[in-house]
Amino acid sequence: MNRDERVVRELVSGYGRTYAEEAGIRLTDTPQPLYRLLVLSLLLSARIRASVAVAAARALHEDRLDSPRRMAEAGRRRRVAALGRGGYRRYDERTAAQLGAGAELLTERWGGDLRRLHREAEGDPAALERLLMEEPGIGPAGAGIFLREAQRVWPDIAPYLDGKALAGAGRLGLPEDPGRLTELAGDTQPAVLAAALVRAALDRQVAEDCLRRAA
Repeated sequence: MNRDERVVRELVSGYGRTYAEEAGIRLTDTPQPLYRLLVLSLLLSARIRASVAVAAARALHEDRLDSPRRMAEAGRRRRVAALGRGGYRRYDERTAAQLGAGAELLTERWGGDLRRLHREAEGDPAALERLLMEEPGIGPAGAGIFLREAQRVWPDIAPYLDGKALAGAGRLGLPEDPGRLTELAGDTQPAVLAAALVRAALDRQVAEDCLRRAA
């Protein structure tokens, strides 16, 4: 096992948990978990700690705001209250408005089912990014977060390793090439590899820990 293989092994073993798993989303190719992932992606894309975004996603789910219809019908105040319970207060008003508008658009454009968006894009990651960014509050970062995680149930787009994941590879001294990285990861699912690489990009201590254990 060479140096890069050891680094990837330590990275995945220590930090290979997807953000969907952290938020309690049992991801399947069905409408509700895909919608919950979209909401989580919006929350994570703000300039706020990932742990706060995850807690807010859990709070929305606990308040049963886990479908476009329920999110749209809930009203701004209820959405703000749920975000607040998750500690997501800095952007709560704006985010509550985006969640409402996004739920309405998703219902009108794709019948509340992100699988229809997937079919419209015909599995093309660039087309998926463009369509996702039609959702209020979803920019390039949010689209990247969604697709990194969604590749677990949409294997036609894998391996999807965006700029943030490749930045993590660079910090670890690994090749910044999706194909080469997935080769190094062996049987590891691309979504798990992507999440681990992003954690290295966001936290220098994660990278240092992996490098130390791989030495």
